[in-house]
Amino acid sequence: MKVKSLFFLGCVAALASCTTSPQLTAEQVLEQIKLANGYWQSENPAEDRYSWDYAAYHTGNMEAFFLTGDSTYYNYSLAWAEHNEWKGAKNENPDEWLYSYGETDEYVLFGDNQTCFQIYADLYNIAPDEQKIARAKEVMEYEMSTPRNDYLWWADGLYMVMPVMVKMYNITENPLYLEKMHQYWLYADSVMYDPEAALYYRDARYVYPEHKSVNEKKDFWARGDGWVLAALSKVLKDTPKDDVYYQEYLDRYLAMAASIAACQQPEGYWTRSLLDAEHAPGPETSGTAFFTYSLLWGINNGLLEKSDYEPVVRNAWNYLTTVALQPNGRIGYVQPIGDRAIPGQVVDADSTANFGVGAFLLAACEMVRFLEAD
Repeated sequence: MKVKSLFFLGCVAALASCTTSPQLTAEQVLEQIKLANGYWQSENPAEDRYSWDYAAYHTGNMEAFFLTGDSTYYNYSLAWAEHNEWKGAKNENPDEWLYSYGETDEYVLFGDNQTCFQIYADLYNIAPDEQKIARAKEVMEYEMSTPRNDYLWWADGLYMVMPVMVKMYNITENPLYLEKMHQYWLYADSVMYDPEAALYYRDARYVYPEHKSVNEKKDFWARGDGWVLAALSKVLKDTPKDDVYYQEYLDRYLAMAASIAACQQPEGYWTRSLLDAEHAPGPETSGTAFFTYSLLWGINNGLLEKSDYEPVVRNAWNYLTTVALQPNGRIGYVQPIGDRAIPGQVVDADSTANFGVGAFLLAACEMVRFLEAD
């Protein structure tokens, strides 16, 4: 299915400025993957925490493995999973499990502490072993047994949890994963989604008009919407096309893709506040990379018109590889961990983070597939 997208006039200037060479090859992008991922892994041991930021990196690392077959990438994620005993938050008493924000072992039901299950599911699918998904099944099936549907109350949570649920559905064939995922998504929509803009606020604290950007505009945080658009790509990838809710996810993905493309900056990046470039001006890599990944995925899978979106992704890729990617392989201009666009916050070539590298790898893998198909 292809849908012709209608962009705002402001997008025209951004597309016209695209400077990426038409001679870009898949081999060049593979070298950029090797450079960026090699730098990250050489600087950071695999044996580290299960938390969302590390897990988000590993979603990109595993995609790089699926694309290249490089066993170094596989072994790095495997060592991380084994170090964390194939678990997230480790509290063993369900009566003590919490789902509000928290980083200690009691916050088993908090979505940030479930992101790791995506990687465990991928590793299970490569070499099935029940211990790899035992904790994921225990946690997610307990969560689904509760009457609550408000587990996804912040935009990031859609990326952290929804792909887990559809991956676990495909492993277990338990239809409750898809049904509960939809219920959680409806709740997220009710507190964060703006149908006029076709974008998500980061959470209920930032909904307009109670919260505004410096120029009195709606304030949509780039990385937050990057999490959502990337989540929808992963959900569409793994959800059966005959699922009763598939079309809802597809419609939302298409609407968001058009909105995101319309607010790209002429230099190829997206600013931290999507509709107010003056709120926190300058490039930001994590949101840009997630958007690039998701838009490329849509082109590669026939959901977005190539004629509409190719200039957008090429312009974004030019930014990602000529500005964000440093000569030594470091991915720069990544906004630090946070929950909003912050006026005056310094984000520069030395600003890097694991989740930003993961987002870059996701985008790079889809760019390779795009160029190979082209």
